Amino acid sequence: MSETRVKICGVTDVADAELAAELGAWAVGMVFYEPSPRRCSVEQAQRIAAALDRREIELCGVFVNATFEEIEHHVQDLGLSLIQLHGDEGPTFCVEAARRTGTKAIKAIQIAGAGDVRQLGRYHVDFHLADAKARSREAKRLRGGTGETFDWELLAGRRSGTPLILSGGLGAENVGEAIARVRPFAVDSASGTERAPGHKDEAKLRAFFRAVASSGEPAESDAAAIPA
Repeated sequence: MSETRVKICGVTDVADAELAAELGAWAVGMVFYEPSPRRCSVEQAQRIAAALDRREIELCGVFVNATFEEIEHHVQDLGLSLIQLHGDEGPTFCVEAARRTGTKAIKAIQIAGAGDVRQLGRYHVDFHLADAKARSREAKRLRGGTGETFDWELLAGRRSGTPLILSGGLGAENVGEAIARVRPFAVDSASGTERAPGHKDEAKLRAFFRAVASSGEPAESDAAAIPA
């Protein structure tokens, strides 16, 4: 089995969160960014947090250029264990946000070139997340979840030892290849496992987890060479 973790993002209802947990998700992400079609209301987030209480799963809040006060309020209200900073937050802000909240921090960078990969190295946080850089004006406004991929080969130039979460257009059809080429700590899926923004498709979600799991299994030709 693959050791690659799975983060399911853009969750807005209890049933989807519980299914992700049952399938073995490492983390479930809720977006607290008003323009996003996957925005999770406080009431929805409270229900999700209550449903996942006592489960061994990271509860992640996704923020875009939020204030310290906003982030702290959500962490305290919901018991978040992870914060994902997906905007223009600088290195110092990210470190301070983690310190103030007592959570682990993910810094997301949208990747289009080698310079973007180097940017990740400036952030001394718990996890780096590599997402696709949006192309259209509307996609840029949404800050992720666009279903677009990027050139994974760019990550070969990454020198940081910080665990990497790979995001951007991942679904059951391409996550195996992504894992084989990047070898990330975790993969992150939002649009690739949805039937509509903020609402998961059970078949797609199950297929995604199967694809991640099988990515760590030897190919049939290799299996024959493994001693019994």
